[in-house]
Formats: sequence, C-alpha cells, structure tokens
Amino acid sequence: MNEKKILEVKKDGVYSYSIYLEPDFQGLKEALLPLQTEKKKLCIVTDTNVLALYAEALKDVLENCCKEVTVFSFPAGEEHKTLDTVRNLYEHLILHHYDRKDLLVALGGGVVGDLTGFAAATYLRGIGFIQIPTTLLSQVDSSIGGKTGVDFDAYKNMVGAFHMPRLVYMSLETLRSLPKRQFSAGMAEIIKHGLIQDITYTKWLLKNNSSIVEGDYQTLLLMIKRSCEIKRKVVEEDPTEQGIRAWLNFGHTIGHAVEKLKDFSLYHGECVSIGCVAALWLSVHRGMLEKEELIQTEKMLEGFGLPIRVQGLTAKEILETTKLDKKMEAGKIKFVLLKRTGEAFVTKDIEDKELLMAIQYIREEEGDE
Repeated sequence: MNEKKILEVKKDGVYSYSIYLEPDFQGLKEALLPLQTEKKKLCIVTDTNVLALYAEALKDVLENCCKEVTVFSFPAGEEHKTLDTVRNLYEHLILHHYDRKDLLVALGGGVVGDLTGFAAATYLRGIGFIQIPTTLLSQVDSSIGGKTGVDFDAYKNMVGAFHMPRLVYMSLETLRSLPKRQFSAGMAEIIKHGLIQDITYTKWLLKNNSSIVEGDYQTLLLMIKRSCEIKRKVVEEDPTEQGIRAWLNFGHTIGHAVEKLKDFSLYHGECVSIGCVAALWLSVHRGMLEKEELIQTEKMLEGFGLPIRVQGLTAKEILETTKLDKKMEAGKIKFVLLKRTGEAFVTKDIEDKELLMAIQYIREEEGDE
C-alpha cells in the first residue's frame, strides 16, 4: 500500500496526514491501520445523492475496520450546507454516543467535506475526521488543507475553522458517476493550480485535453496527483492562510459573488472559471499579461466545458457582493492577480472603477452571442 500513498501533508515539518489515490475503496482498510480504528465508532456523513451510490460499499469496507459504523445523510445541495444541518449531525452523534476518540468520515463532494470537517472541529471541541472526496473538485481542492465551514444565509463559508483531516482517501472510480458538468466544474480548480503555480502544468493540461475529457485513467491519475502536489506545497508553507495560501483564492472573489447572486444555480467551479477570467483581465489591464494569454486561457476553459461569461447580473450588484466576501481586510478586497502565468500575488489596491471594468468584461447581456 505504501507505494500508492501519493503524498504526506506536513505541518511545521512534522507528518500530519496522508493522501491516497486509489482505483476503488478496497485499499481503505490498510490505509486506516495507522489510525487504529478497531475500537472506534465511525460515522459516515454524506448527502442523498452519494448515499445511493457509495454509502453501502463504503460501509461494508469500514465494518471490517472498526467497532461500529453509522450513517448520517442530508439533502444534497449547497443550500443545505448550514448550521441547521450541522445541528442535526450533532444530534446524531450524541444519540449514538460518539466520543473524542471516534471519527467522522466525509463521503461526498465539497459541501459534504466542508460541513463534516466543521462538525468535527466543533463537536466535543474537536474530534478526528477522514476525507473521502467523490468529485473531481473536492479531490483536488477542498479535501486537502483543513479548511472547513458552512454558509450563513447567503454568505458562503462565513462560519468555519481550520481542522486538518486524519486521512484523505480518493477512489477514482467515483469519478465515473459524475455528470459531465460536475467534472468540468472540477477542472476550473485544476486549471487555476497551473495558472498560479506551474506554467508547465498549464501546457500539459492543454496538450492532454482529449484524454482528460474522455476520462483516461492514467491521465486523470497524473492530473489529480499534480494538482494535489501543488495544493499540498501551498498548504504546508501557509496552513492558516497568512501568506501564499491566499493565491488559491485566484478567481474566487468575483466567483463567490456570482455564485451567491445566481443563488447557487451555477456550480462553484463554473463561478471560479468566470472569476478567473476577470482576474486575468485585470492582470492584462495592469500590463503583467499579454491579451493573447487571456484569450488562450478563455479557450482552454471553454475547451473543458466551463463558462467564461455570466448572464442576468448587473456589474453594480456583483461589485457590491464582492465587498461582503470574508476575505475583506480593513475595508479592502484582497485580490489575487498574476505577474505571469504560473506566478500569482495578492494585492489590496484594486479600486472600484477598475474592478467594475473587469466585471463588465465577464458580463454577457441577454441575447448576446
């Protein structure tokens, strides 16, 4: 099994947790051995979509590794990533007598992982949890790094905590059940990784577009591994987002605003794609990128099935919503731009007039071609 362990995430130079990338769930029993789960209770937390697909298969594996397994599920969708759902999970854990030595198991996409991690961070002042991400986006992004949280009213991830998982286990077979649109949404974060950290990776993604879209196993394996390596490197250097971890927010400031205003009818990755285009436009506007680089990236995003424009929103309401973002600092928006492809930086000197111009660029009027 050790040769299949792709990464170890460390904190302050000390081993923290392992990331496994496997073809199915069968290697999970061995991956759990260091956690000594034999005398622990494990609670699988999932949503109603994933419940029907993978909960029983996972439960069958876990029942051979621990004292007891229970399942808690909640309705699928971002609108259920709330404190009310967390409250219901707390009740389940209390009624089933979960203690600090037991573990939660997040089986699902980013919503499930974020919510489960937040519940683990706060139940009994903190218990362990495992990430088993089932979407491309959660495998390369939200399952790694210990950011947890829930939405508060319309404010995305406004309530949260840093709480590292004890293990991240990825089964590539779960990607087979992903609708094409959800797979594309995951590609937005992957493309973002190349834009902020690795121009060679960006070129590789372009070259391997067909194999990725067709779901070639070896190509997906290489892609997910490289994205995980990029995120691991950033998280290890800056676990609580005091510095370079903010680079991972490239495309997210405007992307989150669009996501809220569209009432989550667009996937997170789709909104990040639109936000990346706005950030690239600003980078061009400030003379750091050539316009051709913006055009090439737009074609790349579209080539993976991602939107680069948004309809039905005014520039003013998008601007106002960006100012509700949790990443505001002393009244200024912390915005991530590119010095060049593969090198990001954070700035707080974006003026409203400049930001409005970028927002106008990614707006598509009704009826526009």
